Amino acid sequence: MAIKEPKLIGRVTHYYGNLGVAIVEFSKPVEVGVTVRFKGTHTDFAQTIDSMQYEHAPIDKAKKGQQVGIKVTEKVHEGNEVYLEE
Repeated sequence: MAIKEPKLIGRVTHYYGNLGVAIVEFSKPVEVGVTVRFKGTHTDFAQTIDSMQYEHAPIDKAKKGQQVGIKVTEKVHEGNEVYLEE
């Protein structure tokens, strides 16, 4: 059986270190509760999305092309790729 390639679903556009929040622009719709992996030169960890915010209001689902805030468990960097963990 072939190993499934991770599915690229977004990119970090900004990181607020004092809040531990990543701004992610998604290339596909994404819902709260899915597990994603943040990958970059100095970053590689997976976490479940517990909550998302759009313009400071909680949302359950991010639309394609939408930039949303996600509370992250580790530091991320601008340009980090976000993959869907299956």
